[in-house]
Amino acid sequence: MFDRYVISLFFVLNAIGNIPLFLAILAPFPLKRQRMIILREFFIAFIILLIFNFFGQHALNLIGIDPPIIGIAGGAVLFLIAVMMIFPHENQKLRGSKHEPMIVPLATPITAGPGTITAVMIFSHQASSPFVITGAIAIALFASMLIILAASNIKRLLGEKGLIAIERLGGLILTLIGVQMIMSGIAQFIQHEFHGIPYGG
Repeated sequence: MFDRYVISLFFVLNAIGNIPLFLAILAPFPLKRQRMIILREFFIAFIILLIFNFFGQHALNLIGIDPPIIGIAGGAVLFLIAVMMIFPHENQKLRGSKHEPMIVPLATPITAGPGTITAVMIFSHQASSPFVITGAIAIALFASMLIILAASNIKRLLGEKGLIAIERLGGLILTLIGVQMIMSGIAQFIQHEFHGIPYGG
């Protein structure tokens, strides 16, 4: 189960698909400074995801949102993200800013975005302990950070078409994960509403 959390979060983070964004935003800065920025922004993203891992579920409980609804909504968000990965829109080219990015947009929403936050909250509810998800977050973020740190080399090696192919493959896998979350949420809701089976039972 742990490996599923890691793999799912890794694909939601979509590091390979984000390579052009990081390269464009960090273009004005020297390579050494780029690496420092990447390390800092991934650490901030880690903190953001930890907050939702430990406290996101409690916040949802306070406003009366049941676990199956989280799964259905989260699956829908992941599905939409996957569709955008497979069929990307023609976005305007990003121009590097002279000002160093801080938290926005690299830490969030590019890294710790809505899809990643939703996945973390869902997995936190499913796992035996939030510390399990903490480990999954750390591994997925570390692997993603290594990819971003090597972004220039990866882009040179794979080329634009190679990056697009890998991003779309990740989108396809993410589609399957999203659909599974939706179906599991629906099944859990039906079991609770019509058969009286408690959530998590």
